[in-house]
Amino acid sequence: MRIVIVDDNIVNLELVTHLARKLDDCEPIPFQNPLAALLWCTENDVDVAIVDFMMPEIDGIAFIRSFRELADKGDVPILMITADHERETRYEALATGANDVLQRPIDAIEFWARLKNMMALRRHQHLLADRAAHLALEVAKATAELARREDEMITRLARAAEFRDPETGGHIMRMARYSHMIAVQMGLPRGQCDLIMKAAPMHDIGKVAIPDNILLKPGKLTPEEFEVMKGHAEAGYRILRGSASQMLRIAAGIARSHHEKYDGSGYPLGLSGGMIPLPARIVAIADVFDALTSARAYKDGWPVDQALHFLASGSGSHFDPVCVSAFMARADDVRRIQAAFPGVEESEARSHDLQYTPA
Repeated sequence: MRIVIVDDNIVNLELVTHLARKLDDCEPIPFQNPLAALLWCTENDVDVAIVDFMMPEIDGIAFIRSFRELADKGDVPILMITADHERETRYEALATGANDVLQRPIDAIEFWARLKNMMALRRHQHLLADRAAHLALEVAKATAELARREDEMITRLARAAEFRDPETGGHIMRMARYSHMIAVQMGLPRGQCDLIMKAAPMHDIGKVAIPDNILLKPGKLTPEEFEVMKGHAEAGYRILRGSASQMLRIAAGIARSHHEKYDGSGYPLGLSGGMIPLPARIVAIADVFDALTSARAYKDGWPVDQALHFLASGSGSHFDPVCVSAFMARADDVRRIQAAFPGVEESEARSHDLQYTPA
């Protein structure tokens, strides 16, 4: 253990250094200049500090005060040695941060006992720090495992909707990344961007509540059938609401509101503008864009430029104009996401109140 010893008197310094060296696992590091000692301590680990009270440049009290202000030195045990028999000196030293005070002339047995106690205290501090670091690591592992399981749950729930409304999975992968891209471009905090990307695949989980004769109908839905189809938004919200998970709470809002329109003409609640949750406004653009550009059994995919024009034309009416601008600014990233997650979906677009037939 590193024992820093500070005393301007060379005889006293050599004596204390000699006594400290007698103990096992003890590396005395002597300094005759207290300022040099402080400088060394700023750059090195210290286990115990032994400091004299009477010194010419700064006394022991001032040294202790400066030492305690150094980074990671707040808990280092300090022993002050003094020939001053005044109680006030001892009280001041202890109040400033000394752990113990030893009076001269030094008794070797008493010195060793006090130094051993301080070294034992330091060992316990190291053990506690190691234990805390170990616990922090275990907590981080457990948290990461919980996050992994939550991500897996999201993926599996999203796939449950796919079994009812067959897709390759490319759609939810792309629209989730489009959503993340928009959120990043808008300057949202990184954690919120990640939550939106994780929650976005849950947007159509409510389709599990839609009857097969409507969900899987090959042709255009009748107005009555479309009213039933619109129920998937509220059904998704009911499935996801009430969770302690922040991500699932965001997902519930997305599921319910991703078909709302900025001008209030959407469903299920007819919300408008800022009343629509921001994650839902973001996902609405990602969802519609991918539905437009994806090939289905009943339509070809639109070219990217044509789909971008559709979004621009709906800015301020169908879509949040800020979200549209953020999406437009990342057109190159849009193409990269398309290339990274190809796929041919068959029926995503039928849940929208436009059939997206090119003009």
